[in-house]
Amino acid sequence: MARTVWDSSVGKKTVMAVSGLIMLLYLVAHMIGNLKIFFGPGEFNHYAHWLRTVGEPFMHYEWTLWLIRVVLVVAVVAHAVSAYQLSRRGHKARPSKYVHKKARADYATRTMRWGGIILGLFIVWHVLDLTTGTVHSGGFQEGRPYQNVVDTFSTWYGNVVYIVAMLAVGLHVRHGFWSAAQTLGAGSRTRDRALKTVANVLALLLTAGFVAVPVGVMTGVVS
Repeated sequence: MARTVWDSSVGKKTVMAVSGLIMLLYLVAHMIGNLKIFFGPGEFNHYAHWLRTVGEPFMHYEWTLWLIRVVLVVAVVAHAVSAYQLSRRGHKARPSKYVHKKARADYATRTMRWGGIILGLFIVWHVLDLTTGTVHSGGFQEGRPYQNVVDTFSTWYGNVVYIVAMLAVGLHVRHGFWSAAQTLGAGSRTRDRALKTVANVLALLLTAGFVAVPVGVMTGVVS
């Protein structure tokens, strides 16, 4: 039954919607956590340590964090695979282009496609920069995330990569939230305006919240 659902276009769209909402919930929580950096290194480093001890003593050290990571990886892979397969299926069903293009639909599709690619590449860079320290500048300090964040955003390329990725997040959320609501049956003629408003507000808040951190470092508010 699961294979039958997955093979259908409706099933793939549902997987995209559910995985997208899981990632959206994570983004909201992650943004709120990031803003703790404005309360100083003690507060931010303590928050990072707390993430590794959530659920203790029932859960072992970092088990909850690794569980969250596994769920996120599954969500990202499921989202990307279903998006790719739906795109390929759409091309096969329509080998020739429309005579009259739908400008808004084409723009949204391109935004989602390229935004997804940008975010996929950014996730890899972000993990290598602030989780493993592989590409980190200034000397990665284990257990001192505040200092690592300041190091990253003290470089021009760290700011450019991050801000471009966060703009892509905003565009992705703006279209993706409304699209997910339609797929899961929450949309209707009377609710469409409200859903689009929520999508716009979410996209704006997430973009502003994430971008506030590099801006804070660049302006010396966070140092």
